[in-house]
Amino acid sequence: MTIHEALTGQVKGAVLRPGDDGYNTERVGMQTWRPRTPDVIVVAADAADVAAAVRVAADHGVPVAVQATGHGVPDAAAGGLLIATRKLSGVRIDPDARTARIEAGVRWGAVVGAAAEHGLAPLNGSTPTVGAVGYTLGGGVGLLARTYGYASDRVRAIEIVTADGTARRVTGGDLFWALRGGGGNFGVVTALEVGLVPVARLYGGGLYFDAAHVPAVLAAWRAWTQTVPEEMTSSLAVVPLPDVPGLPGPLRGRHVAHVRIAYTGSAEDGERLVAPLRAVAPRLVENVREMPYSDSHTIYAEPTFPSAFHGTFRFLDGLDDATGTALLDLAGPGAGTPAVLTFRHVGGALAREPEPSAVGGRDAVHLAGVLSAIPDGADVSAVAPLHDGVRAALEPRATGTSLNFLYGAAATPDQVGAAFTPDAHARLARIKREHDPDGLFRRTHNL
Repeated sequence: MTIHEALTGQVKGAVLRPGDDGYNTERVGMQTWRPRTPDVIVVAADAADVAAAVRVAADHGVPVAVQATGHGVPDAAAGGLLIATRKLSGVRIDPDARTARIEAGVRWGAVVGAAAEHGLAPLNGSTPTVGAVGYTLGGGVGLLARTYGYASDRVRAIEIVTADGTARRVTGGDLFWALRGGGGNFGVVTALEVGLVPVARLYGGGLYFDAAHVPAVLAAWRAWTQTVPEEMTSSLAVVPLPDVPGLPGPLRGRHVAHVRIAYTGSAEDGERLVAPLRAVAPRLVENVREMPYSDSHTIYAEPTFPSAFHGTFRFLDGLDDATGTALLDLAGPGAGTPAVLTFRHVGGALAREPEPSAVGGRDAVHLAGVLSAIPDGADVSAVAPLHDGVRAALEPRATGTSLNFLYGAAATPDQVGAAFTPDAHARLARIKREHDPDGLFRRTHNL
């Protein structure tokens, strides 16, 4: 019996092969470069479908990949089984316990909206279309990161199907430790229970400056991050914007510095804290304001359409003038290869470990890197020289990387290892051998 025949008899959801209606829709997510080409896709209707699919894959010796929104495709090797989890879309808020149960296909926008009805917020990322579960398993450096830490720090319980096809609810022990920041290498997570925080509003938004002021804005922002309290989480992106109707007129077709602000304190204190940035140069556009947390996705205002992209990012022990200048020369206004250059201020609550977990990067002060589009029909080699240069510029101050920022080309073992401390990486590898000895779940950032 073929794996397709076996799956068809055991799952309720669609079972798709190349050429079937819906196959291409399910295999391609937000990352359109190197989309997966599995032999078979199971569009899981529920957690029972996930467990059945894993059992069949194990019986047939077929590797398993998982996709919810497809923002990251760590391994696009051909063949195998892809479990699409987008239909696992349940969100349940317990306002008294301040928790949310989030199923595997849920996007952050749905969680933010449901929690906001109770004056609560998750530790979500900057884009509402990102899958909440995959983001959290990889750590999660979000809008409230400096105030409340990693998203993975708030995980209370994990529902997972391990390589033996067993559905488990994990609340402690080695596997729980590993899944909080260690990624999706240990099974298929079908739901998470996460803690919520009492945030109903923010003082936040963006300040946009013209390309001519980018060096001054970066220098001012870098110095400013050394003075702000933990209630302030910010970042800076240097972005070549397209000339499209969806953008405000002053931004169309410009290369800009976009400073993103998320402050959990009062609007009055926020105004005082942001004032030094406003004084650097005239703004093309500014939308920093008091806002309900349900509007927090407007702070980054990132694209929500599928595209092909590749990224290189590193945690840094600090950001100095030399590093900033080198990155601007490589990927700033006037550079040969258009790219989005990003700097995030980390530290604060991210540096503290409320209880042991696998997540790394706690000793970092900044996170910096570049994201570049891959032209239609091109290979990653089209942007490789830029990324090689960025990697070299970051290396002197690099302290590691993050699983959630390993975009594009398949990560090497050394790159995956750099997301963790040496002791954590060794422990993760041992737990991997224990729970997935045959490497069934190797189509991810593999340990």
